[in-house]
Formats: sequence, C-alpha cells, structure tokens
Amino acid sequence: MNIFKFFQTPEHLRITPENLEEKLVWYAIVWTFAIYFIGGLYVLGAILPWILFGRLCWRWWQQNPDTPLKERIRIPIGVWMWVGGMVMMQVSLIMGHLDYYLEMGQIIKSSIGWAKGWAILALFPMAGCLPIRPKLLYRAAALVCTMVFLFSPIFIAAYYVKLPEKLFISPLQAIGGPGPEFFEFRLYEIDPGDNTPRWRLFTPWAPALGFVANIYFFMILREPCKKWKYLGIAGCIMMCQISKSRLALLCLPVVWILVELLSRISRPISLMITGAIASTGGVTFPMLMEGLDKFSEQFAAARKDSSRVRAALGRIAVYRWQTEAPTWGHGIVESGPHMVEYMPIGSHHTWYGLLFVKGLVGFVALAIPMIYSLGDLLIKSQRSDTAKLGLTMTLVVFLYTFGENLEILAYLYWPGLIAIGMGFLERPNEDEIEPSQALLMGTIAQIENQNTSQNQEEITS
Repeated sequence: MNIFKFFQTPEHLRITPENLEEKLVWYAIVWTFAIYFIGGLYVLGAILPWILFGRLCWRWWQQNPDTPLKERIRIPIGVWMWVGGMVMMQVSLIMGHLDYYLEMGQIIKSSIGWAKGWAILALFPMAGCLPIRPKLLYRAAALVCTMVFLFSPIFIAAYYVKLPEKLFISPLQAIGGPGPEFFEFRLYEIDPGDNTPRWRLFTPWAPALGFVANIYFFMILREPCKKWKYLGIAGCIMMCQISKSRLALLCLPVVWILVELLSRISRPISLMITGAIASTGGVTFPMLMEGLDKFSEQFAAARKDSSRVRAALGRIAVYRWQTEAPTWGHGIVESGPHMVEYMPIGSHHTWYGLLFVKGLVGFVALAIPMIYSLGDLLIKSQRSDTAKLGLTMTLVVFLYTFGENLEILAYLYWPGLIAIGMGFLERPNEDEIEPSQALLMGTIAQIENQNTSQNQEEITS
C-alpha cells in the first residue's frame, strides 16, 4: 500500500487533460512504452500532427469575438517561418525528382515521406498554438522518464541473462516506414565497433535515445512535483548513459549553460561578464581554440569507427552535391559505398543530407527558420519562461542537426517541437486583456454610458 501511496500525486499538483488536444498529446506521451510494444510509435508520430492541425483549423473556424483569449488561435511569425521552410522542402523534392526524370510513382512516394517527416517539423510547432498547457508536457515527460528509470533494469538484465536482442517486428511495418528498426521490439543491441551492449529502448537506434533524453530533461526541470521531477531526471540521465551517445552527454550540459546565459543576457551582471570575456578575448581565445581542438580529437577518438564513417559520408555528400546537383539536389536518398558500410549518403548529419537530397534550396529552407527561431526566442526568453524552454528545445535540435537527420526522428522528439511553438506564442494570462480588446471594451462602455445619459435626459424632459 505504501508503494501505491508513493506513486500518487498530491491533490494540489495533479494534472489532467482539459480538452481534446491536451488528451491527444498527454496520452501519446504517457503511453509511449505501450505504443512502442505494438510498434506504433512511428505511425502515431506521422498521424498525430495532422490530427492536431485539423483541430487547429476547426478551432480557428469556430472562434468568434466571445472566444476566451487563452483559447483563441493566433499563429505567430515564427511558426509561419517553419511552414514556409517546410513547403520549400516539398518544392525542392519535386524539382529534384524532375531533374533526374524520376517516375510519378516515386514522386508520390517521396511526398508521402515528406508528409511524415519534414512537414511535421512545421505542424507540431503550429500545434503549440492550440490551448495546450506547458505543464502538461512537463508532467507527461516526467512520467515517461520515470518509466524508463523503472523499466531500464529489465532491458539491461536481458543482455546479461543472454536473452535474444530482438524479440519481434510489429505487423504495423506493413504500413510503411524508413526501415524495420522503426517497428522492432528490441531489448538491447551490440555495438559492432567494440562489441559492447547499447540500449535503444523505444527508439530505432541508441543515439536517438540520447536525443529524446535531452528533450525531456529540460522539460522535467520545470516539473513542480519534486517526486516526479527527480525520478524523471534520473531516467533522463540513465537514457544518456545506456545509449552511450557522445552527443547526448555533451549536449545536456552545453545547452543548459548556454540557455542560462542567453536568457539573462539583458541583465547588468550578464553584460558585465560578457564585457570581461570580450576584454580578455585576445589572451584566452588561442587557449580556448587549442582546448576545443584537443576536445574534438578526443571526442572523435572515443568511437573511431563511427567518426570515420560519419566523416566519409559527409565528404561524399558534399562532393556529389557540388558536382552533380547544387540547386535542387538528387531528390532521393542513395546508399553509400562499402567504405561507409552502405549507409545512406548524408545520413547522421542533417545539413549534409539536405545538400545531397534537396540541394542548396533545401539547406536554406531549414537554415532560415532555424536562425529566426534562435533570434526570436532569444529575445522573448528574457521575459518568458515558456520562450526560454522554446529556446532550449531549438538549441537541442540545432546541435542534433550535426549528428542525426531531423526529419526521420521527428516522430520521437515532437514534444520539443510543440514547446517551440508555445515559445513563439506569448499567450496572455487569464486575467490579462489585450490592449486592442481593452480599447474596444472601453469604447463600448463609453457609448453605453452616453446612451444611458441621453435616455435619462429624455425621460426627465
């Protein structure tokens, strides 16, 4: 009975979904392990953003002057930047197919892939404009990572008792996806580089688990219930450790420090520190660069084979982009040679992958909304914690562009994309009234007072 009491949330800290969109987001996150068991995470991640988009369109169509401010649909410029960028992705995709005279069937197939990948990088930030409370994301993330903390020992023990690595592949694979690893139920995997175990849990490969851990970690830091907060943080750290991802272990402290500095950059103490660093830059810069070079070498040496393959894939992607398809790219993914273990050219790196598949147009289509997001959220983070979280998510996603392909894992880190959309949108509090609405209400009140006075005068006369 004490165990059940331990896992109960205090009454004043309980959170329950209040509308349809909150229910969709809440259960999609909290039921992560159950959905993974049936192989449905990729399918859910492809369908959910379009359902939320339909819900947003419905709310926008139904709203009127009587709609409460917190429930009104307002899409900020930052979200439109992502929408425009992802539309350009589709344009470059079609042009790349036409340049290489690919069949209409291949164009349709690739467009479906765009709808399940790049498109949702715009749809989930747009879903952040729906009346979804940020604290709902914090609690859901904490619960998932608590489950990781509780279930991980089972996955770890599976390796030591010599259970099979892969138990089964979900029949949902028939729906279609990037590969069978997105539908597998796998207890662990063996790293071919050093023959040691790694754990991926509900992700298609181990480094992706570290990506999700970073996204959830910064949400859980804002969780008001200390019990779920500490259990969730423990789960995040465990995810980073068992994934053995160098980028995950590096990203977490780097983003934490960067965001704490950037979100306070307008404060006097931050300006003083910045000025001191700038004044001593001539002395410290060479030492800093030397330290970064040594760190980079050690970082690459930690997993030599992986670093070698990644570097070769990048060189091939850039060379073929420059010499064969600089503007629109090749349109489709191609497998690399034997020296890169036949991995897709440009994989493990979003920017190289974009140059190869979608050319310079695709590269710019991601770079512009990414840069705008960093600038817009940096300004808003000076006065808004929700914008600070959005800035954090943007920095995590940006760092992972150098280690993963964003579009292929968007179905996993989508709560971070919703947080970015929330950061763009400065939603008023329940007791706040927009200046334009206040002016309108004041004008109406004046007119009503004048009419009342006139009626009283007429009655008196």
